[in-house]
Amino acid sequence: MSERELTISELGHRGDGIARTESGPVYVEGALPGEIVRAQVENGRAINAVIETPSADRIPPVCRHYEACGGCSLQHLADGPYLAWKRGLVVNALRDRGIEFAVADTVAATAGGRRRAVLTATRAGNHTLLGYHGKASHRLVDISECPVLDPAIVSALPGLKALATQVLPKKGELRLTVLNTTAGLDIAIDKADKGYDRKIPMLSQKTAELGFARLSVNGEVIVEFRPPMLDMGGIGLVAAPGGFTQATVTAEEALSRLVLEGVGKAKRVADLYSGAGTFALRLARTANVHAIEGDAAATAAFDKALRKPQGLKKVTFERRDLTRRPLVRDELDPFNAVVFDPPRAGAQAQAEQLAISKVKTVVAVSCNPATFARDLKVLIDGGYVLQSVTPVDQFRFSPHIEVVAVLKRE
Repeated sequence: MSERELTISELGHRGDGIARTESGPVYVEGALPGEIVRAQVENGRAINAVIETPSADRIPPVCRHYEACGGCSLQHLADGPYLAWKRGLVVNALRDRGIEFAVADTVAATAGGRRRAVLTATRAGNHTLLGYHGKASHRLVDISECPVLDPAIVSALPGLKALATQVLPKKGELRLTVLNTTAGLDIAIDKADKGYDRKIPMLSQKTAELGFARLSVNGEVIVEFRPPMLDMGGIGLVAAPGGFTQATVTAEEALSRLVLEGVGKAKRVADLYSGAGTFALRLARTANVHAIEGDAAATAAFDKALRKPQGLKKVTFERRDLTRRPLVRDELDPFNAVVFDPPRAGAQAQAEQLAISKVKTVVAVSCNPATFARDLKVLIDGGYVLQSVTPVDQFRFSPHIEVVAVLKRE
């Protein structure tokens, strides 16, 4: 296999450099636009690539695990071009659906690091590995640092490994979700050895020694020294064990600000795919809110938060799978505004019902530009007009991007 000289013209949606050749695109891991690379090519991918002419936008990676770990893909790209690339992910996704719109600059929302991390642990002989899988690999990279995480989580890595060691299955991996709350770290371990119940006293003692707020194993709360509280815009909520939260506090604040601005003065708001109430609790300061979520643990956490006087308007909620049973037109029409924040698969069925509704304002939040653009196309075809589209970066150095759009009927 002979070597070829490749000129990188752009970054792909996963962060690989792309060289356009007569035989089609060649993807070059770690390469940047403008760089000249010499590599062998197999099935459209570069092998053993050597960068001969580096880009002026190339910077040294900030993590010692960067070459092996699959958690980050763009530590080698300077901040300005990196944020522009993230915006481009949204622009290109919209363009693929025939939507030309002036997308706002990317909001950088990674300050303080990720407060939530999902780590993997496994056995390696007599040792325990704790970290992330390698790039395009099932091999686990044992991490000792992680620049994208909240420092409180990084400093707890040795203790987390010690806990994981006690409940590792004989074969396979376990998952360890860590959330930094106002009361300290909340730890949820899944896929632990089935005999973990024999070790509950030891696990409780170890959790106390490490100063963690709560420990859950395989869905069971083992010990809770302090309720792991989250601050939802001044409203306290006890996190569900291993439950979803926005990855960074700054991103949650940025997304919430965009949602509140988009909803404006609406007095009756539906918050769909509401989770534990990230937006609903904030919206309820000025509007009557009906929240809908399919996850039982999230709705339970939301219910518990509502039981304390919070000075909110009327708030109601229901558990419902919106993918299978979206709110239909007659259910939607009483609302002035609707917010929806679905999982990566998007909300096509719900968008189709909104498109035939009388709802004046829709605020769409998404973590997947492709399904986001698809759902926006449905709404636009139904008569909505785009007012704004704003990318929000909370997963630094990764190809992931959040995005918020505001649409109105005119």
